[in-house]
Amino acid sequence: MCLTFRRFLPVSLFIGILSGGAMLTGCTTNPATGDQSFTAFMSPAEERRVGAEQHPLLVKAFGGEYQDARLKRYLDGLGALLQSTSEMPTPPFTFTLLDSPVVNAFALPGGYVYVSRGLMALANDEAELAGVVAHEIGHVTARHSAERMSHGVLANLGAAILGAVVGEPLLNDAAQLATGAYVQGYSRDQEFEADQLGIRYLTRAGFNPEAMSTFLSTLDAEHKLALKIAGKKGHDPAGGLFSSHPRTAARVKKAVASARAAAGSGTARDADIYLNQIDGMVYGDSPRQGYVRGREFDHAELRFRFTAPPGFRLHNGEKAVIGTHEGGSTLRFDSRTLDNPTMHTQDYLTQVWGRDLRLGGIETIEINGLEAATGAGRLSGKNGQRDVRVIVIRFAPDQVYRFIFLTSPDQTARFEQDFRRTTYSFRRLSAGEAAALKPLRVSIITVRKGDTQESLARRMAVEDYPLERFRVLNGLHAADELTPGRRVKLVSK
Repeated sequence: MCLTFRRFLPVSLFIGILSGGAMLTGCTTNPATGDQSFTAFMSPAEERRVGAEQHPLLVKAFGGEYQDARLKRYLDGLGALLQSTSEMPTPPFTFTLLDSPVVNAFALPGGYVYVSRGLMALANDEAELAGVVAHEIGHVTARHSAERMSHGVLANLGAAILGAVVGEPLLNDAAQLATGAYVQGYSRDQEFEADQLGIRYLTRAGFNPEAMSTFLSTLDAEHKLALKIAGKKGHDPAGGLFSSHPRTAARVKKAVASARAAAGSGTARDADIYLNQIDGMVYGDSPRQGYVRGREFDHAELRFRFTAPPGFRLHNGEKAVIGTHEGGSTLRFDSRTLDNPTMHTQDYLTQVWGRDLRLGGIETIEINGLEAATGAGRLSGKNGQRDVRVIVIRFAPDQVYRFIFLTSPDQTARFEQDFRRTTYSFRRLSAGEAAALKPLRVSIITVRKGDTQESLARRMAVEDYPLERFRVLNGLHAADELTPGRRVKLVSK
């Protein structure tokens, strides 16, 4: 629906938004879809400006670029081919391979398309990767970001108008939530539209459009396995409330129907070409990010190690390592650079980091030759009371590492010794120990006679669920048989 505002509202409400007159018409004909869309607050030139400004910030936030010149050339070439089949063949888009193990792909306005190496590890042929890239190109050519931004301005404007009418500067929580959900993410229609455009570009480039549906099925399997590994059951709770991104299963059904309708105009899958490209690619954590190995966290570049308590599962985030226990206890480990390198470690704990925590039992300790300070307290929040134990470890004059341990009061005594052992497990790594740490990598092997899913899964260098991970990584079902000569992916040291 396109919107036109005339004299129904005070002109003063539009000052700073409208440059002339009291009427705003924001309808444009989209070159990719042929439909009318509301993009009044973001022109194509503005899209390119926003994309160029946000690109370096986003790359940094998602782990930086994956440093592999060969893979970069490959992604650039594939992206350029797909863009050439679109309604926006110029100017050239920017395609970036992110150094992140998280399975992800997205686009910024102005033609900035991103794929993670985690996603590339999951794809099984060139057509599947092309389907992802073509889908993101579809978001750009359909100008979905411009639509989101324009509707977001109107949503905020509507909130201001409502506030003016009722005489309240702030909306209630429910209204704010509704406004936020409306502008967050792509709508279901936009996601399906990007699927449709992606299929169009795939077929024009000569790829088999069925690849989009097969990869969506793999993404669905990966999502379910991730929930299983994390100990969650049932559906993602956010999926019902914030449904701007439709669940993968629904998209699979639609994409399959669309792909079958387009079948015959493209046949290429190019599995061998693709597998040759990703053979040897880093899998999981990279050296720059540090490695989670079961309960142990090692960082070769920063040269330290610690071991989490029994029963804790570690997750390596961009800014912190998070540990969770099925009973609800958590730990957080991170680093900070000190503004004042001469400040005593205990003073940093009490006067800077923990000044609002009302800590007791403050003491200076030594952890494997490193000065440290610790304290404990109790926090009250919407989820009740939680006991907190904090530790600051001086690693360099201007650098500290920090542990936070959170437990419910009835669990604190149970974990006290485990947390103490984790604290004193932190130590520096020698040069030899650091050099011996290597990332996991994707290895491409050829199935031989007698190989089964189970026998190959035993060769996976993973801590848990090797068979399930092998199936997801290779897009396999339990009943699928492996034929000699087929090439499959393993995770190797």
